[in-house]
Amino acid sequence: MLTVGNDAAEVERQLREGQLACPECGTALSRWGYARVREIRVAGGAGWRVRPRRSICGGKDGCGLTHVLLPAGMLARRADSAAVIGAALAGAAAGLGHRAIAGRLGVAAATVRGWLRRLALRAEALRSVFTVLACALGPDPLLPGPSGSAAADAVAAILAAAAAVARRWHGPASVVSPWELASAVTSGSLLGPGTAVRLINTSCPW
Repeated sequence: MLTVGNDAAEVERQLREGQLACPECGTALSRWGYARVREIRVAGGAGWRVRPRRSICGGKDGCGLTHVLLPAGMLARRADSAAVIGAALAGAAAGLGHRAIAGRLGVAAATVRGWLRRLALRAEALRSVFTVLACALGPDPLLPGPSGSAAADAVAAILAAAAAVARRWHGPASVVSPWELASAVTSGSLLGPGTAVRLINTSCPW
């Protein structure tokens, strides 16, 4: 799986011009059909209908692997957008319980509880990866101090990395969505299985 931008037309252009590279071997990717259609819930309960592009690592030097090109606004195997899930994680970092978060977002309490449990399992790895990213993007990153909560520290590190991206490429931090960034650098696996987190190169313009 490879994370790309949310603009399907732009993804098509990048594929056509050979600008997307296989994350395994670096060979240019080619079009290879589509994944199944997905309906993703966004803020306010609206639906975002997405059919992710499939790609293949072609050419004589390619490894032949196929990759789903996942828009950065989504997370793998999640029915809610990265922004909705990120709002839940930020709410938990601020001290809200899963029921209060669920009420604010209009999401089932059991769903939010599942997100927070997954965050707790991966919190230290996420904190480490996004702290490294923030430090790599600038000589003097604005790193948060310890909060006493592993989950809150992970969320703070993600926000710090997004701010570092904004300072380096865009200016105001509000230009960069922290949760699309988090989706991009984890290749959609922000809340994936296991406790390990790997920083992954993506095609997103960050």
